[in-house]
Amino acid sequence: MMPDPTSSVPGLTDRRALERNRARALRLGPVDFLHRIVADEIEDRLAEVNRRFSAVAVVTGQPQFWRDAMPSAAIVADTPVLALEPGAHDLVIHALALHWAEDPVGQIAQAARALRPDGLFIAACPGGRSLHELRDALTRAEAEVTGGLSPRVLPMGEIRDLGGLLPRAGLALPVADQITQIASYRSLFHLARDLRAMGEGNALAQRLRRPTRRDVLLRAAALYAENHPDPQDETRIRATFDLVFLTGWAPDASQQKPLRPGSARMPLAEALASTRKPE
Repeated sequence: MMPDPTSSVPGLTDRRALERNRARALRLGPVDFLHRIVADEIEDRLAEVNRRFSAVAVVTGQPQFWRDAMPSAAIVADTPVLALEPGAHDLVIHALALHWAEDPVGQIAQAARALRPDGLFIAACPGGRSLHELRDALTRAEAEVTGGLSPRVLPMGEIRDLGGLLPRAGLALPVADQITQIASYRSLFHLARDLRAMGEGNALAQRLRRPTRRDVLLRAAALYAENHPDPQDETRIRATFDLVFLTGWAPDASQQKPLRPGSARMPLAEALASTRKPE
């Protein structure tokens, strides 16, 4: 279900700001280390699947990286309505864009409709405690200096909640897992520069619409350095990126299905007793 444009409920994402941020990232020379990690991880996971995929689509907000990484794939923008043909693909990858979606279930459902029977869907997006250090420092600094708060860091989905989107979107055999990447920076300002070069600047619809006061940023930088130093070098700061991977399959009659409750032929206690070795 797509968001109602006439609704009075404020949306999550300012799409114009998001597109501006992504265009600026291209001019800065994009920082793509998270995309490289995701691409390598997906390659490893596909190597474990006994299948060759010949009709691949990648949904992403960073088309150039994925065009280079997967030259034979169709590259699709992560717009609210995806340019995917129903039943046209045996693999759809949603690459580091789902976190900005107003309707993540709708994004996954559209990808699921684009799959052939027994086709594979893989999504990767930041979640969990991603950038929790930055959120903490900015929140505390703004409250301390101005006495108020404004949205600055995108809310991150928990792995259980994100995994629950797969069956809601009609996918079978859902799996959700997570890897954590810790990055080290000289300061909050160097982290902010990288986030801008990732196209991951603040594009929240309810963000502050004027430049942040310098004293807020300086206090946030001090709080960040004090509370979240890099354990390997305490003159630097750490930044956490939790990358959540979601995997599901388009339903097909050939897939294994769980047994119906009560259909077992032997009680569990009896089965355990029959396999227990004598001491």
